Amino acid sequence: MFILHLTYVKPLSEIDRLIPPHVEYLKKNYAAGTFLFSGRREPRTGGVIIARAGSRAEVEALIQEDPFLIEGVAEYEIVEFLPSMAAPDLDGYREL
Repeated sequence: MFILHLTYVKPLSEIDRLIPPHVEYLKKNYAAGTFLFSGRREPRTGGVIIARAGSRAEVEALIQEDPFLIEGVAEYEIVEFLPSMAAPDLDGYREL
């Protein structure tokens, strides 16, 4: 499992211009079953995506399709983790 930590590096006016294509990017990856959760950080300095993928290389390739990264308005930090505990409703996401 991966935490994708986005940090905005350009003004919010540039971020806002790219929200529609970024949302389409998110929807595509939700439909593929890769993205599990996403949302903006508060204060609005970036965002967070929780993703499930087979490898870090897969995630690195995937983020290259994000309009935020393509346009250079955000940077990504990728954190890989192995969830060993989960709330009962999320038990299927544990990795032993």
